[in-house]
Amino acid sequence: MRVEELLSAARADLVRLGPAQAAEVQARGGLLVDIRYAALRERDGTIPGGLLVERNELEWRLDPACAHRAPEATDHDLRIVVVCDEGYASSLAAVSLHRLGLRHATDLAGGFQAWRAAGLPVLPPGQSSGR
Repeated sequence: MRVEELLSAARADLVRLGPAQAAEVQARGGLLVDIRYAALRERDGTIPGGLLVERNELEWRLDPACAHRAPEATDHDLRIVVVCDEGYASSLAAVSLHRLGLRHATDLAGGFQAWRAAGLPVLPPGQSSGR
């Protein structure tokens, strides 16, 4: 299987959200999880209120049953929107969260770049999102 096929299969299992929909999930108490690596966050900034989790820690930080979970990872019914830079890695990450039982996990189509292009709030580089 090629990576394009893997990505297509992953997306078949997701109801991907646009920027406005992702903002609405966050406004209703859902969690936006930014998996971009530090250099991208330092270059472009972050989403206010987003949880910053490096991709290699994602499953451990969001599994509600894990001793290493983030305080925000309260239960398997949590609405989670995974955000990467352009919406590719986030699709694969969201499917991984499904496999952990986080059935409401999805991703942001177009990633952080789509969020910013939609004119939604962005904290400048160097400012903390608070999480």
